[in-house]
Formats: sequence, C-alpha cells, structure tokens
Amino acid sequence: MKKVKIGIFKCGNIGTAPLLEFLFDELADREDISVRSVTTGAKMLAEEVEEALPKIFDFNPDFLIFISPNPAVQGPKRAREILLKKKIPSIFISDGPGKRLKEEFEKQGFGYIIVMGDPLIGARKEFLDPTEMAIFNSNIIKVLAITGVYSLIYQEIDKVIAFCKNELVPELPKLIIDTRYIRDQSDFKNPYAKAKAMAAYELTKKIAEINTRACFMEKEKEKYIPMVACAHEIAQVAANLAEEAREIEKYADTLIRRPHSKEGRLKIKEKLMLPPVFDE
Repeated sequence: MKKVKIGIFKCGNIGTAPLLEFLFDELADREDISVRSVTTGAKMLAEEVEEALPKIFDFNPDFLIFISPNPAVQGPKRAREILLKKKIPSIFISDGPGKRLKEEFEKQGFGYIIVMGDPLIGARKEFLDPTEMAIFNSNIIKVLAITGVYSLIYQEIDKVIAFCKNELVPELPKLIIDTRYIRDQSDFKNPYAKAKAMAAYELTKKIAEINTRACFMEKEKEKYIPMVACAHEIAQVAANLAEEAREIEKYADTLIRRPHSKEGRLKIKEKLMLPPVFDE
C-alpha cells in the first residue's frame, strides 16, 4: 500500500488547530502517512492565503485539510476558490459559523467537520493578552480532547486515509459535531461522566455566543469587557467539568484509549494495565 500524504493548512486559529496533525500520529512512529503543515499564523487575509497556500501544493498531498475560524471571511473564501481549481480532495474544519456554509461545501465537493463547541476567543484589546490567549486555548483543547471531539475527528480522517492507501476516491466527511455526538458516540461508560462531558461541551457553545456579542455587537467597553471576562471564566469551568468526567472513568478503570499502530490501524484498551488490541 502507498504512503498517504496529508497536507494541513491553518488559517488563523481555533481550538482544534494547534494539535491537529499530532492526532494522526501521536506516537510519532506511524509508517503509512506523511504530513506537512503550512500556516498563515494569526491572520486570515486573502493575501496571506494566496502567498502561503501554494507551498502545500509542492508537497503533492493526496488530500488536504483546511482549518480556520469562520470560513466565510476573505481568507478561507479565497482558499476555497484556489482549491476548487486544484481539484485536490479537501476537508474544511471550522467552528460554529461554518455551519452556514454546509450546503456550499457540499455543492463545491468539499468535506467538512464543523465543531460547534470550538468558540470564538474574547478578542478585545482591553482584555486579551498572550497569556490569556494561551490559557483560553488550553481550556478549550482540554474540553475538545476529553469529550471525544478530537477522537471523532481523527477517526473520520483515518477513514479518508484508508481510502487513499487503497488508491480509491475518498469519501469526505460531512459532520456537524454537536452535543448529541458526545451523548451517542463518546466512549464514556459512566452516565455521570457522560453528563459532565455534555455539560462541558454545552458551555463552550455558550462561550461562542457571549464572545460574538462582546466582540462584534457591543460598542461600550463598560459592557464588552465584563462579557469577554465572563466567557473566559466559563471556559475554565468547562475545562474543570471535563476533567471531572475523565477522573470518574479513571477511578473505575474504564477509561478508553485508542492508540494508532505503526500501520495506522487503531488499537483500543480499557484497563490501564492491559495492552491495547486491534479495534475490530
């Protein structure tokens, strides 16, 4: 079987972005894939995309993952125009505003994974500094990891990899990850752990609602500063709830782990002291 080349292009940042490429090769020993990442950094301008995106084409990827906040703004929109001409199988991973482009993605032949609980940061100059930015993202990363959102994402991408390994036209994911996925598809064994995870994810959706209003609607600093501070406090609570859910599973020794083998197949284990086995 061929080694699959995965191109990842990051435009701006959402909580799913910083660790995305590591979800597919967490032990750094996977032999069936090769990954390259290109980023525009924090900016999402069309000219940034036009300059950076062609660099990923030099890698000649079998498929491309484009990840950004709101894919309707100028940078991601320009990326869609470029990718349509290149005809590379492409998957857009984005946050809640991406839901509005669902039909457009499907019409253009793109796959998509919309993470409804990947919220907008409180980007107000009076509030946000590098430390606050890092803390916020670490809290969101913890929620997305523990609740199973990351697990769902890498398993969907693994399916695309499997198609490419067998030199088949890949079936691209079409997912909107809402709380029902945690309820119906997560690995939590304890119902209280699952409920806490669902609560954590619901809170991250509320963060996006508050920060959208604070960043784009409220004009008076006396109103928007407390609102962004409020949203970031909720992020801390959501991370704590997610941690509590994971601890419940650990105490019962029912925590599921799904490592990749060198060949790319997922293994699974539940008991800490037992070895992982292939997930049939």
